[in-house]
Amino acid sequence: MRTAEGLSSEQAAQLLKQAGPNQLPAEKPVPQWRKLWGEMTHFFALMLWCAAGLAFIADMPQLAVAIIVVVIVNGVFAHIQQERAQHAAARLRGLLPADVVVRRDGKVRKVHASELVVGDVVLLAAGDRVPADTVLLSAAAFAVDESMLTGESAPVPKIAGDPAWGGTFLVNGYGEASVSATGTGTKLAGIAALTSGAVPPPTPLSQELRRIVRVTAGMALGIAAVFFLASLLVGFQWRDSFLFSIGVAVALVPEGLLPTVTLSLAMGAQRMAGRSGLVRNLEAVETLGSTTFICTDKTGTLTQNRMNAVEVFTVAGPVQVTGQGYAPDGGVQGSGVEGAAKVALAARTASQGRAEFHDGQWRAQGDPMEAAMDVLARRLTGTEAGAAPWRRLPFDPVRRRESALLGADLFCKGAPETVLPVCEAVPGPVKEQVEVMAARGLRVIAVARRQLAGAPEAWQSTPALELETGMELLGLIGLQDPPRPDVADVIRTARQAGLRIAMITGDHPATAAAIARQIGLTGSPELVLEGADLPEDDQILGALLDRDGVVVSRVSPEQKLRVAKALQARGHVVAMTGDGVNDGPALREADIGVAMGLSGTDVAREAADLVLLDDHFGTIVAAIEQGRATYANIHRFLTYHLTDNVAELTPFVIWALSGGRFPLALGVLQILALDIGTDLLPALALGAEPPGRRILARPPERRHLMDRQLIIRVFCILGPVEAAMEMAVFSAVLAGGGWSRGQVPEAGLLMAASGAAFTAVVLGQLANAFACRSATVPPWKLGWGTNRLLVWAVLAELAILAVCLYIPYLATLLGQAPPPPAGFLLALLAAPAVLLADWIHKSARRRLRRSRT
Repeated sequence: MRTAEGLSSEQAAQLLKQAGPNQLPAEKPVPQWRKLWGEMTHFFALMLWCAAGLAFIADMPQLAVAIIVVVIVNGVFAHIQQERAQHAAARLRGLLPADVVVRRDGKVRKVHASELVVGDVVLLAAGDRVPADTVLLSAAAFAVDESMLTGESAPVPKIAGDPAWGGTFLVNGYGEASVSATGTGTKLAGIAALTSGAVPPPTPLSQELRRIVRVTAGMALGIAAVFFLASLLVGFQWRDSFLFSIGVAVALVPEGLLPTVTLSLAMGAQRMAGRSGLVRNLEAVETLGSTTFICTDKTGTLTQNRMNAVEVFTVAGPVQVTGQGYAPDGGVQGSGVEGAAKVALAARTASQGRAEFHDGQWRAQGDPMEAAMDVLARRLTGTEAGAAPWRRLPFDPVRRRESALLGADLFCKGAPETVLPVCEAVPGPVKEQVEVMAARGLRVIAVARRQLAGAPEAWQSTPALELETGMELLGLIGLQDPPRPDVADVIRTARQAGLRIAMITGDHPATAAAIARQIGLTGSPELVLEGADLPEDDQILGALLDRDGVVVSRVSPEQKLRVAKALQARGHVVAMTGDGVNDGPALREADIGVAMGLSGTDVAREAADLVLLDDHFGTIVAAIEQGRATYANIHRFLTYHLTDNVAELTPFVIWALSGGRFPLALGVLQILALDIGTDLLPALALGAEPPGRRILARPPERRHLMDRQLIIRVFCILGPVEAAMEMAVFSAVLAGGGWSRGQVPEAGLLMAASGAAFTAVVLGQLANAFACRSATVPPWKLGWGTNRLLVWAVLAELAILAVCLYIPYLATLLGQAPPPPAGFLLALLAAPAVLLADWIHKSARRRLRRSRT
């Protein structure tokens, strides 16, 4: 039996023990071995498994084992990174607890949603998530967003006796409900069971990586097949031809690419978290870097969200109120203080937020604006809130006002344009004062009163629109929410980065314009629009908004959604901020939905890709900076990987073109040692490169990872120079040992020459790692301390080189030997040669760019 009194703590504990926690059925965890197996059976891995099997068939067990090691190392590394990313996300999600308000033991208290049991009485207000299946005991203007269950976005009104399903969101009103089902017994649990197997669509970044993987793998297999046939035509045995073709394939496949990308995205997400930006999926890191348009809210994002009522206007004249924060002490100046006090008391009655003294300071409990009303009443009257209203008519986006019934009086507050029309007589100076106060950047609230006739019970179920008529205007309240002190600098930085910014707010147009001018957002001429005046044609709307510094005021959630779609249709990558229940559709539609972590609702957070843990506009720009850096890092280590592939492929090309008369400088096992031994750590360090100082000094660009710049740099500059040094060192050591063209070199001489070539490639890649830190600046101008991880990675690379050369068993296994002193000195020249070529290329590009501009 449902009762409004709720349960006792003992009853709740007993029921919780019997029914279990109020949680959705956990998805059956995937065993770790199966996840690891998945990392070892993707397209790249399957190709290498096939190669290992063929190597066993061809009686080359060493090659087969080496290839298997490549697959296992890559699989384990990728698995570790994915698990770290998931665990980090789980820890961050813990910052947003799911507490609910219940009535137990005759008292109102907070408990975790998992502790709810059947029979609990839950108190719900707008913005709350319904924590379990419930039946409403009472409801006032109650409307629920059931789109997650029905697909219909329109809020569904509810009355007492109606069900409110777990997982839905209360869009408007408030009420009390009795829990009817929890956990696996809820309607949402049944839907979750059906959708648990759904696979999200691939992100743009994952599609781009798959394209690179398939193109690279196709090239590797195609070229390997060509060289296999060519080697057979020049008279090689099939076994040697197969070994040759495997080497070509392995040389062209960047085995460490995918785990390096995962690490780079994870590190980008962690760095954003350190700067108060919670990224809810790794791929959003890259999308942030491509953002071109930011649609930002005003309150709390551009301003401090510290409402302070500084002025009250009545027909007797204005009253100035001083005081800081939410402390009740302050001063009053002006005539008409008695009338201002009536206005403040009426506004406080219609508000639910209060100022409370907690932990040694005064804080806002509830909405900051409503807490400011409480502070204003305390400063003007010195009294605390009295009796609670017997009925409330909560705010909704249609009426844009709220009211409360206390005794025989109805007190109402809201936007002047919605309150003044329902008042019987409005003096002319009042309308003018609204504009005057708004032009000074104040948020203006109109306060009115109506005396009801008859017993209060007669008005118990009267609709709000019928009650809020024929009212007497008491006055106006001006609230000040000062801009954040550094937001103007952040806006300038964003503009230098080529980002366009629009303010999308529900405030009065004059108030929004005044704040926009204070922070330097609006341009000249100023463009301030109202939501109701937006053109109906989306193409016209997009053309109107596609400029910097637009202000859109009095905007509804539906209009906010239209703004996002119109800008996307113009080719923009849109970041949209929001904190309310109704902002969910716009946040989902935007390329990057940004929710407020401090003041936002659960609806907004769950619809967003990025949650601002400090509600600061600057955090959005910082996240965009990190997103650009992450994309640049992917570009960096892709350049690094592919340059090495050119150097690894060159010996096979020369060997084939010479008809086998020129010895093979590198063997397959040496190539594998380069890929998984010496190259992997510097590539990972490049993925951790911090944002460059000028990364926000250029406009956003969305380009393919393998773009024209990368192809020229890899296949025309860095790769050929590294390959030339490799072959020059190899040839010099052979010639120094008495070898001449057409002869078969002595085994010891060939191994020493091969060791010299191996050393040249490693040292060339060492220089390449530093060259890849920037596409425009030589490495000696970047500073060594900005990426210490790269310094350690290069030292580790040198240590691995020494192990591969001077551990006899390993050197013999790889088919090489330590080079002679002259060969080692020649190999050392590979590093300055790569740096010189990189510097010449960057200088030429810089001169060309200057000549064009």
